[in-house]
Amino acid sequence: MTNEVPVSATGEATPQIISNKAKILTLLAAFLGWMFDGMEMGIFPLIARPALMEMQAPGAVFDEGFVQVWMGIVTACFLIGAAGGGLVFGWLGDRIGRVRAMTYSILCYSIFTGLCYFAQEPWHLGVLRFLAALGMGGEWSLGVALVMEIWPARLRPLMAGIIGAAANFGFVIVGIIGIIWPVTPDSWRWLLLVGASPALLTFFIRLFVPESEKWKHAVKGKNVQPLQEIFSAPLLSRTILATLFASIPLIVTWGIVQWIPLWTDMLAGPERPAAKGYSHFVVALGAIMGSLAAPLVGQKIGRRPTYFLLCAFSVAATYFLFIYVKEYGPLFIFATGLVGFFTASFFGWLPLYLPELFPTRVRATAQGLAFNAGRILAAIGAWNMGALMGFFDQSYARAGMAISMVYVLGMIVIWFAPETKGKPLPD
Repeated sequence: MTNEVPVSATGEATPQIISNKAKILTLLAAFLGWMFDGMEMGIFPLIARPALMEMQAPGAVFDEGFVQVWMGIVTACFLIGAAGGGLVFGWLGDRIGRVRAMTYSILCYSIFTGLCYFAQEPWHLGVLRFLAALGMGGEWSLGVALVMEIWPARLRPLMAGIIGAAANFGFVIVGIIGIIWPVTPDSWRWLLLVGASPALLTFFIRLFVPESEKWKHAVKGKNVQPLQEIFSAPLLSRTILATLFASIPLIVTWGIVQWIPLWTDMLAGPERPAAKGYSHFVVALGAIMGSLAAPLVGQKIGRRPTYFLLCAFSVAATYFLFIYVKEYGPLFIFATGLVGFFTASFFGWLPLYLPELFPTRVRATAQGLAFNAGRILAAIGAWNMGALMGFFDQSYARAGMAISMVYVLGMIVIWFAPETKGKPLPD
């Protein structure tokens, strides 16, 4: 394979023959990068309650409010870091290439997650989770851009589903760990050392994963200004819409789904410490299936109708969990799996749709901004989660049902977006 995209006599890029090996290596790198990213995201909800219980003042009476307040603060630090990292590493991917930027993002989140092992105070966790999140926020947009620019158009829905499901495989791993080795105030630190392992993936990426030739051709000989371009006409409206489409599921994920292990822990009680591992596992399993299904449905009936239906079914699933399920048991586990399926299905739809909105030269920046901007709104909610829970009388169910109403906005704004089914990626 040559380093240049073939160009016709008219100066237009012509189709390039890319080896199957290059395609597979690219997909593997993006999948593993996002899978480990999901594992990193899943670690904190699993360890949060036991870690914060240990960090309370020695001899103090256990205070659920202390856990909720600091869970909200640390989660907010993570979300703000991820939003900043999505923009920074996305911009870097459009400037220096998808592969180099992706290695830096993975190295960033691996190192700082591992350093959480040494945290002694809640604010230590907040700072380190912020720094780790910079890398986590950037990895998604880079992996999606790389895969979608290399694999053929007819396989993009399948690729979107695989990438969308990848993070949830990481959640499954964390859930299995939580079941086999229940996380307690005396045993939470070692799990963070596992979070440092993805650093090894960067060596594989730099040695074996090819750079996107489509990106090379798009930026060759040009002074690309991705930030300026995505905030200018004609891309500004698409940037705003893409940000809304990603923000809606992110607000629910971080405002509801990430809190399910804590809710499970409270309902199950200290005599069943593995319960949060089971709920974590079932939510992730449902999320994998939802992420794989959504882009295939989007290819069949169109991007816009699919998003509308995902919002509608997500409202129904969260309503069922939060209104009809009152205690931990088989029905609770089933309902959390249903919530995982529908609320995470957007993360299979987004890798299919967002790349179709933006040209190659700014794709990583636009995706990084759109995918992570919603985390700022989620961070505001998480930071005030203690007050929010107080408003709802410490009821996770009532707070969750209120937050899930954001899907109604998605059911409206999707019809203002272009339908891209059957169209090629913009050059």
